[in-house]
Amino acid sequence: MATLTQEMKDMIGAQLNYLATADEHGNPQVGPKGTMRVLDDHHLIYNEETGKQAWHNLQYSKKAAVASVDYKALKGFRFEGTVEFHHDDKIFEDAQAFAKERHLPAAISAVVINVERIYKLDAGPNAGDLIEG
Repeated sequence: MATLTQEMKDMIGAQLNYLATADEHGNPQVGPKGTMRVLDDHHLIYNEETGKQAWHNLQYSKKAAVASVDYKALKGFRFEGTVEFHHDDKIFEDAQAFAKERHLPAAISAVVINVERIYKLDAGPNAGDLIEG
């Protein structure tokens, strides 16, 4: 399991993060996840609200990638790993509270991403370098 640094955590909290998945035919899907946040040093979490393409793909593959980029600094990270779904536990209750506090739709599920690999998305020759994993 990879470990998130404070710089990574700060970037995730400050930027609009994008979730990438693939369906059972290998077709890619990417979309913003406004509820993406850090759960702890090894996990990201977001509230699944729509139950559409990303949800379908995660049900199939259980694999996700999240890109977070600070465009002005030309720095970023890609976090890859497997997912877990939470529907009726403390993590789900906390996700529902998160949504309610922000006047967002109720979550279908709290999706936890076990961060297994982290890559640089910085501009220049180090783009795509594996940091940990």
